[in-house]
Amino acid sequence: MLSKIFSAGLIGIDAYPVEVEVDITGGGLPTWNTVGLPENSVREGRDRVIAAIKNSGYEFMHRKITINLAPADIKKEGTAFDLPIALGLLASSNGLNKDLLPKYLVVGELTLSGMIKPIRGALAVALIAKKNRFQGIILPKENGTEAAIVKDLEILAVSHLSEVVEFLNGKRQLFSFPPEISPLNSNGHYDSDFSEIRGQEQAKRAIEVAAAGGHNILMIGPPGTGKTMLAQRIPTILPPLSFEEALETTKVYSALGLVEKQKPLLTDRPFRAPHHTISDAGLIGGGTVPKPGEVSLAHRGVLFLDELPEFKKNVLEVLRQPIEGGKVTIARAFSTLTFPADFMLVAAMNPCRCGFLTSPHQSCSCTSLQKQNYRTRLSGPLLDRIDIHIEVPPVRYTELAALGEGESSSSIRERVLAAREKQAIRLHKQKIYANSQMGPRLVRRFCTLTTEGNRLLETAMTKLNLSARAYDRILKVARTIADLVASDAIQTKHLAEAIQYRSFDRNRG
Repeated sequence: MLSKIFSAGLIGIDAYPVEVEVDITGGGLPTWNTVGLPENSVREGRDRVIAAIKNSGYEFMHRKITINLAPADIKKEGTAFDLPIALGLLASSNGLNKDLLPKYLVVGELTLSGMIKPIRGALAVALIAKKNRFQGIILPKENGTEAAIVKDLEILAVSHLSEVVEFLNGKRQLFSFPPEISPLNSNGHYDSDFSEIRGQEQAKRAIEVAAAGGHNILMIGPPGTGKTMLAQRIPTILPPLSFEEALETTKVYSALGLVEKQKPLLTDRPFRAPHHTISDAGLIGGGTVPKPGEVSLAHRGVLFLDELPEFKKNVLEVLRQPIEGGKVTIARAFSTLTFPADFMLVAAMNPCRCGFLTSPHQSCSCTSLQKQNYRTRLSGPLLDRIDIHIEVPPVRYTELAALGEGESSSSIRERVLAAREKQAIRLHKQKIYANSQMGPRLVRRFCTLTTEGNRLLETAMTKLNLSARAYDRILKVARTIADLVASDAIQTKHLAEAIQYRSFDRNRG
């Protein structure tokens, strides 16, 4: 007898509908065939399903069993097909009423005892269920809060195979999982604050400009000057996530199984700080079955790369695509996947290998060749994609011992929000939200200079030997500085400050 269950698979961070067809025939020797390009994790589900059915008190028929996972031209991986296959077997052997099956999309991993374990990508599965107009979704209890983010969809969160069977046979009532999603946190309650940082006013100013325009920033300074502390507090001054942005980011975390049960929707901008030993696949994403990397986990947030020159050169070079385009495309033999990667890059490095080239307290022990080799680890094309280069000097004792606190993150955030609102009004027709996203055409349109400004920029371009990309970066940063003071025109002082934020270019020149 043939039965059909609707389920879903995962490709990257998005789900797609899968029809699980189960056919049981009486002729011939008992066999089990799974077709439809199943991966090993799906094939191994056979023993889990059989044991779960028996240990849940139901009869398993040892006959010729054929299971088809359609569409058959897409590779199926993961353990989410265990529950729909088990229900299909019971339906084909007349142990399950089929009337309710077409109304629900079913996913879940089974244990040998029949318990249902959580899966990855529950949010994406719920979204595809709503898109395909299913009445609801049956999924593991642990994934209930995550799926409940999707409104107008019946969420039936279960913990055992028997619960699902009794519900479908009309012997048990299941209630839709109540949505427990609190409003997005617009106040940004963080454990850290910029008021805790003493001194470094110039670096704070550069970070404020970077946050206001969504610019990438590189901090250069000796060890112990507070580069990491500054980077960790950048999310506290960024605009709050909109619901759409939170949903995009949560989908990435859901696909990797990183969503917290108590906090199913990410309401704070992510901050990712991978170690410099990370591989290119770990940073960008990849694998036999491609999965998102750190750049996608930092989507709509901050990617912090400390000790930037210590990263492998091939790892740094693959950053070019996501920095420029806000997404990552990974090609494989059977598919090409695109992951979101719209992040603010924050990097830090020492001025030389020993770290004390610019320190007033310790002398540098590096040779001229070592200094040159250290800095040449960063290619010109990569540095051109970083809008702001700022030197972070050691903090003086008087600043450390000063009474009182510095300016709070909330005060800085108010100025950042005002600048972002100005950009949103200017750029809303282009469907971008920050100055850093402007292309050459928009730069020419919105970043016009006075005659004096043109002369200043021409001088800087000549003396620093800047590239055309660096030219555009300077204009974008100058536009952001003007937005911070609500100026419609880019004044010479705004341009001069933007040029100062190319310290690495000055040192290279």
